[in-house]
Amino acid sequence: MAEPRRSVVASVIEEVARKLGGPTVLGRTVRSQADLALVVQGRLPLVALAGLAQAGLSEQEIERFVIPQRTRRHRADRRQPLTVEESDRAVRLLRIQTLAEETFGGTDKAALWLRRPLAALGGETPLDIARTEAGARLVETVLAKIAWGAAA
Repeated sequence: MAEPRRSVVASVIEEVARKLGGPTVLGRTVRSQADLALVVQGRLPLVALAGLAQAGLSEQEIERFVIPQRTRRHRADRRQPLTVEESDRAVRLLRIQTLAEETFGGTDKAALWLRRPLAALGGETPLDIARTEAGARLVETVLAKIAWGAAA
């Protein structure tokens, strides 16, 4: 019974890596949680943020959830990568978005769900709750319940 969940996790991880720019941007192939953790520890290059925008996250959301615009310009001027914490936030955001896309079968439905306040989240949006790792885990639990047909 654990096998289907593992394949969902693997496909989400691989999709997150693809959205971040794949091996060209990340410098390695990502196929596991361990690979993704190493990429985060190694600090994402700024160009990986383009993947968040291409995935449908607005510049305002990237600024709010990952890195402020002023800091981003400062890093670009100095050709510095994101910090480990910023890298972690970027990956978390894409992980939640990708899992929502898989759960709802498309980007449009996932985008609406991520930005709509939910009673199960105390009236907050899934994106707002996912600002922390604990919150992201809660959003993942809600998505898992939806995927299994439970009311969430």
